[in-house]
Amino acid sequence: MPEFSPEVLLLLTLVAMLAGFIDAIAGGGGLLTIPALLFAGLSPVQALATNKLQASFGSFSATRFFVREGLVSPGQQRWSIAATAVGAALGALAIQQLNSDWLLKVMPFALIAIALYLLLARNVGRQAEAARLTASQMNGSLLPSVGFYDGFFGPGTGTFFTLGFCQLRGMTMVQATAHAKLMNFTTNLVSLLVFVFSGQILWLTGLCMAAGQALGARLGAGTALKQGAGFIRLMTVAVCIAISLSLFWRQMSAS
Repeated sequence: MPEFSPEVLLLLTLVAMLAGFIDAIAGGGGLLTIPALLFAGLSPVQALATNKLQASFGSFSATRFFVREGLVSPGQQRWSIAATAVGAALGALAIQQLNSDWLLKVMPFALIAIALYLLLARNVGRQAEAARLTASQMNGSLLPSVGFYDGFFGPGTGTFFTLGFCQLRGMTMVQATAHAKLMNFTTNLVSLLVFVFSGQILWLTGLCMAAGQALGARLGAGTALKQGAGFIRLMTVAVCIAISLSLFWRQMSAS
């Protein structure tokens, strides 16, 4: 396993802080941290495993803030957490058996479609609306599906959770973001537990980055609450486009 100098660890921590800020608002922080870890010399599996460690701290920090603000209750969401956790566990097991290359081709178009929708639907998430699905229906469909996706692949998970809570459960964008971070913490923690047994985590690097993630996520969550739905919508659009371009670039590099 590679060992990094204090200067490299500091740089990775700063990258993680920025990623945590972005991730708490719109998701997509892995766009910064995973390439940074790969550039530092980690193998793809080491980068994914170490990223899950530091991302878990970021999603926990953001979730803790939203819980304290009364925007989401883990107790009331216990069945949603359980459904999401089952999906994430199955996804983390499936990625070890199946090839995810086909998702690289599909996901950019799905994320671009979300970005276009959010650009056109400027009032989405500004006010609470009637729910299209009950909590039980949500727990039996979207949440385990997105949980599976995060365990299996990952990019855009926070966006899918946020849009799902907003459009299917009738929440405001701020409420949906709070619930999305709770679900995202669940998927990160479950995936991390799978990776713990793989022996691929760089603990010192991951914990240094975790400190940056936790701080950035706390600042990002506070910014999301202060700026409101319009800011979250624009950040989500930017993240969707950035992830799409990243996936397109990955396809072109691989061909």
